[in-house]
Amino acid sequence: MSAATELMVKYAAYHRDRRNIATHFVGVPMLVFAVGALLARPSIEVAGWPITPAAMAWGLSTLWYLTRGDLALGLAVSLTNLVLILAALPLGQLDTPTWLAWSLGTFVVGWAIQFVGHYYEGKKPTFADDLRGLLVGPMFVVGEALFALGWGKPMLAEIERSVGPTHLRDLHAPATR
Repeated sequence: MSAATELMVKYAAYHRDRRNIATHFVGVPMLVFAVGALLARPSIEVAGWPITPAAMAWGLSTLWYLTRGDLALGLAVSLTNLVLILAALPLGQLDTPTWLAWSLGTFVVGWAIQFVGHYYEGKKPTFADDLRGLLVGPMFVVGEALFALGWGKPMLAEIERSVGPTHLRDLHAPATR
């Protein structure tokens, strides 16, 4: 099993309720956007290119994604993150109170959406047990989108073999651990 598949299986164990997954399709991109906005300052110019902490974070995360053993998934999540971060960078040009209000507001709303999803799941967020979950979240959302398009059938099969298919949890029944 590749490292990417192993990470996806571990993350999926906390994300089987379809409502939780749906909230992640909104919340995770909002969080990537918000982090990009928060890291949009300061900007220094290197060889005519503006370099921000967001660019450095994207570069390091891309290196991590591309070394998990699934090049297609690593490229897809890295490109998705790039689009979200590039969309967030203009917020760094705003006056400080406006920049912080939009960046922190988006961050808080993104997490609120995530926690609503975990209410449906009946489980705490993955990062509570493994901080890598903060990096795997975007990979999981991109992976789920790709699965819906027919990509990654072996990875999806391994996830479902290991942690079961997605479902709608009965909110009146206790959550399984």
